[in-house]
Amino acid sequence: MPDAVYVRDAFARIADRYVLTNHVLSGGADIWWRKVVTARIRKWKPKRLLDVASGTGDLALEIQDQCPACEVIATDFCAEMLAHAASRGMAKTLVADALSLPFPDRSFDVVTVAFGLRNMADYPAALREMHRVLKPGGRLLILDFALPDGILRTPYRLYLHHVLPRLAGFVTGQRDAYEYLGGSIEAFPSGPGMMRLMESCGFSETDATPLTFGVVSIYEGTRAQN
Repeated sequence: MPDAVYVRDAFARIADRYVLTNHVLSGGADIWWRKVVTARIRKWKPKRLLDVASGTGDLALEIQDQCPACEVIATDFCAEMLAHAASRGMAKTLVADALSLPFPDRSFDVVTVAFGLRNMADYPAALREMHRVLKPGGRLLILDFALPDGILRTPYRLYLHHVLPRLAGFVTGQRDAYEYLGGSIEAFPSGPGMMRLMESCGFSETDATPLTFGVVSIYEGTRAQN
């Protein structure tokens, strides 16, 4: 699992160009992925939502815009990233470590984490914290990268390990901050593996939905009604 100090430093260095880099590296698909997630959340009509590892606030801002009746709180352990979220219009932000969230038990209807769980030092500990702050019947939604199956797997891995770091380095001037990305995606549980991990941390009704030929997936889980 990633080293927390390295991850925080890397994100601090790329914060100023993080949003642009995401759009370039995904060909703009990241915008659509977040809209798909927000459309699901809007149907649930949550009153209070926590976006963990919110970074520059891309997902939290989309939810805040599309779910005006919902109180959305964005947290991240990198203050430099979260400052961009606030400057872009995120109403409520809080610098906080996902492994020790500063909220009481059963505080939120929904918890989201987009492209953040993969960067945490302890996946199970982070998932247990998200479970803790969810209300009974509350939902967790994870959006993160995966490796596609079939003929796309090999060319996608070549892109991850060779093309992406060079392209990201050109845009940000911080190539080393993206060198670890391919390896982190390779090591991150996906599909049934992620669902099993979520279940081991107390979630039920787990589900996985691949998007864009399987390069990302949406995972859902529910805290039991007790």
